[in-house]
Amino acid sequence: MTEQNRPLRVAIVGAGPAGIYAADALMKSDEAKDPGVSIDLFEKMPAPFGLIRYGVAPDHPRIKGIITALHKVLDKPQVRLLGNLDFGKDFTLEDVRRHYDAVIFSTGAVADRNLEIPGIDLEGSYGAAEFVAWYDGHPDFSREWPLTEEKVAVLGVGNVGLDVARVLAKTADELLPTEIPPNVYEGLKVNKAKEVHVFGRRGPAQVKFTPLELKELDHSQTIEVVVNPEDIEYDEGSAKARRESKITDQVATILENYAIREPNNRPHKLFIHLFESPVEILGENGKVTGLRTERTELDGTGNVRGTGKFTDWEIGSVYRAVGYLSNDLPEIPFDDQAGVIPNEAGRVVDAGQHITGVYTTGWIKRGPVGLIGHTKGDANETIACLLEDFHAGKLNAPSDPSTEGVTNWLDDHDTPYTTWDGWYRLDEHERSLGEAEGRERVKVVERDDMLAASEPGKVAQD
Repeated sequence: MTEQNRPLRVAIVGAGPAGIYAADALMKSDEAKDPGVSIDLFEKMPAPFGLIRYGVAPDHPRIKGIITALHKVLDKPQVRLLGNLDFGKDFTLEDVRRHYDAVIFSTGAVADRNLEIPGIDLEGSYGAAEFVAWYDGHPDFSREWPLTEEKVAVLGVGNVGLDVARVLAKTADELLPTEIPPNVYEGLKVNKAKEVHVFGRRGPAQVKFTPLELKELDHSQTIEVVVNPEDIEYDEGSAKARRESKITDQVATILENYAIREPNNRPHKLFIHLFESPVEILGENGKVTGLRTERTELDGTGNVRGTGKFTDWEIGSVYRAVGYLSNDLPEIPFDDQAGVIPNEAGRVVDAGQHITGVYTTGWIKRGPVGLIGHTKGDANETIACLLEDFHAGKLNAPSDPSTEGVTNWLDDHDTPYTTWDGWYRLDEHERSLGEAEGRERVKVVERDDMLAASEPGKVAQD
């Protein structure tokens, strides 16, 4: 066993749920008592919480309630938040090695996975992740969004596609009670979408919606959900999936109920088209004018095959929601095809060899699949490997493991970084903006404004 008379020093790059869960797992370990742990969470954004703040639709307060649990972790004295610091730009792997026994990369996934069909690059064809970043007020994305088309397509039948479709179909005033920033409200006020068409290539037993999100579509008084009764079809593989999963069965039942009910004549229509595989985005003069799909059919196993029957849909814009993709990190191995850091149970490997003291967790470890809570299992596995290596004496040997060494280095480089105390100040500021409008919160978008509210002493005032 490695003996040391100081706490185990661990850096976690990425302060979203995955990184915070890793910190929590480490603090619940026996090693947290002896020799103790000291954890610094480095975050690219001025604010923590990653996907919760910048990837979850604003009208999902239940999911955002996860922040309450994450707060408790960041409130612990063993944890520090160091925000507004971009790995590879503001600090490097060498900098981390100088101050920590180990580093865990949990940078998540923010880009859109490619969909290789003709027309995907036409004007009016968008990645869902970009749209989500816009309506969630991400400071590194556009402040405006073109919402000029009456008929819109969303490709993909997961919760992200459902979020995008719902935001497109709702009115601005319906979303105003949420934390959306002023620019998003103004953008949604001029949204012309009257029909939103969601396309999935398989059937009701294969969609990736969760029951609550699918059922909540009907709570809006402006959205009529439409499902074609002909799309309610099952084979033996589908029936087996329903028997083996309560969630799958619930989702299929909700879709069935949408398919058989009478029209309710709400002003916005949200169509869920199943057994329609997108094969081409149609266009004229470089702009989207439609979508071509091929009708599919079940093959007995729950998978589908093409039928050779094609349909052209009149569509003005297309959003692909076919999955997120992680970005590579400087100096860290990366699998471009899978979009993950190569690893074995969380140990980062290069040419089959574990890089001493380097680990990963969350979506950049295993790909962007599953719900937010699923990253807890990733964190537990990674932390178990890290602690095993600690006891085997296989971690990094930092030259300056003191807690003040990192902040002294950052201060010497005049790098404006945010802190957990700063988050409380930003949180209070956003709540005060909301209170003035009778809302819980109004999200601040501009990075400089976030810094000014969070760390006013570190930001030069004009």
